[in-house]
Amino acid sequence: MGFADLSIAEIAAEYDLPAEEVFHLCQQLGITYKTQETRLALEDAKAIISKILSKQQGSASPPSQGDSAQPASGEQ
Repeated sequence: MGFADLSIAEIAAEYDLPAEEVFHLCQQLGITYKTQETRLALEDAKAIISKILSKQQGSASPPSQGDSAQPASGEQ
């Protein structure tokens, strides 16, 4: 298994998250680490980043219909 040459701290900084949140993701995914400077295996880093991105996309809510700047049909 290759190494991504990324640490937990670097992933946290890249995605503007506290290191504790990345630690929590490591625990959820069963990834062992010692400190925030632990270098991660490539597959582990990919799994963490994938989880972060899916959470970020899930938290981005689409605009509600009331937020539309265009008039509804029939309005002028």
